[in-house]
Amino acid sequence: MIKAVRGTRDLLPPETQLWSFVEAKVREVMRAYNFQEIRTPIFESTELFARGVGEDTDIVAKEMYTWEDRGRAQSDQGQSLTLRPENTAGVVRAYIEHKLWDRGLNKLYYIGPQFRRERPQKGRYRQFFQIGAEVIGPSTAGSESPARDAEILEMLATLLDRLGIQGWNLELNSVGCPADRASFNLALKMALEPVVGQMCADCQRRAVTNPLRVFDCKVPGDQPIIDRLPRISQFLDEGCRKHFEDVQEILKSVGVPFILNDRLVRGLDYYTRTAFEFTHGALGAQNAILGGGRYDGLSEALGGPAAPGIGFAIGEDRLVMSLAETAPDLALKPDVYIAPVGERLNAEAARIARELRREDLVVELGDGNFRLTKSFDAAAKLGARYVLFVGENEVKSGMFALKNQQTGEQVSVPRAELAAWLRSSK
Repeated sequence: MIKAVRGTRDLLPPETQLWSFVEAKVREVMRAYNFQEIRTPIFESTELFARGVGEDTDIVAKEMYTWEDRGRAQSDQGQSLTLRPENTAGVVRAYIEHKLWDRGLNKLYYIGPQFRRERPQKGRYRQFFQIGAEVIGPSTAGSESPARDAEILEMLATLLDRLGIQGWNLELNSVGCPADRASFNLALKMALEPVVGQMCADCQRRAVTNPLRVFDCKVPGDQPIIDRLPRISQFLDEGCRKHFEDVQEILKSVGVPFILNDRLVRGLDYYTRTAFEFTHGALGAQNAILGGGRYDGLSEALGGPAAPGIGFAIGEDRLVMSLAETAPDLALKPDVYIAPVGERLNAEAARIARELRREDLVVELGDGNFRLTKSFDAAAKLGARYVLFVGENEVKSGMFALKNQQTGEQVSVPRAELAAWLRSSK
């Protein structure tokens, strides 16, 4: 038997109803905040992620699905392509390619699959789904303003509340500008030099290639060492400090609670200034639902014009997991199960089903080969509210029997009134 590849999974009903519920709420909130949807390819040039995400990040160094796309002739030099491990770089690439700066401030969102070859664990898959948004444009359009950061964070708080996720925490930090980062990295290297030999292999590598990534470490034995390291908050210049204070002030004014966490750095090289995570206790040790931050230099790094931006990505798999126990029952249940009494009534039953579906009712159509008891069993398994009998007497008289599956009550309804009666009984 051929099974799904390790690290992937099938999403089956009724779980998919919860996914659809989440995505509908996302679209509803995005519309209220004037975000528009963007859809980018699921694979891009490998160079995009090497330059955008950072060659020394774990994503690029260890986790990407990359291959050579050979030309038709064997002599043709192939292009290196990669399944997208995240979507911000692709959105910024589209911003540059299509000259979206002509539109001023761009508020874009996406929903779709991403791919990383990491060790599968609870809530983490090699094909996973992200919901994300980006605000990007010229500084003259207000893209650099702390008001944009605060609006994104307030929107996310609204989304989590509307989804019914209670007890979330917003953790906030500033990772400064490139000059701040250079000073901080120097201090960090000096602090790590005498202790790095006591840390895990990944941290020993990070200390050389990208010291900031040491703060991503989850190894328990490394935490006391990390706790004694310098913090980026000690190295912010006046502009970055003021920007971060303004973000906090706006959040306080709109009533969005937050916790300052100066160990929070996020896992990608393109972040500047504001960095954030929303966490939730239901997810255990790996408790981040979503994260994001500002990336004011990413467009230039990809060959585009200056275009300050801020964005986030929600791990939809983990978001759905955090909702699983508290979400309402969203399983699709038919309004009516139509039971033709005999094979000769199949065509008439199909006509009635078509009429009711045109009235936006959920209809399951039975088969006239079924006995009535089997029809009742089938309707019960589906959770249908009513069973509608289609027999020769009903067709001749125009009066149809509807049986309530919960109460057992049976009523006769004229054919012309069936849709209205079923809607009113919801």
